[in-house]
Amino acid sequence: MKKSRYSPQQIAKILKEFDNGKTAAEISREYSISTAAFYKWRERYGGMNGKELKRLKDLEEENRRLKQMYANLSLDHQMAKEIIEKKL
Repeated sequence: MKKSRYSPQQIAKILKEFDNGKTAAEISREYSISTAAFYKWRERYGGMNGKELKRLKDLEEENRRLKQMYANLSLDHQMAKEIIEKKL
């Protein structure tokens, strides 16, 4: 998963600038992001402060790791079942 160039606090700051009257085009130019990325951030993180945003990102990362662990365990379980069936 690609890591964002911007920290959660920076994203919250950028979104606040939009709320304070800057246009999306000005923000995109200033921070070298696409307008699509800006609107995606706004849709996903609008109304959150920096701490809430950081907590959300941490939870998303933990969820990704847990899903990977589950997939690995599931494969191990399936292989064990196949080995047991072959022995019987």
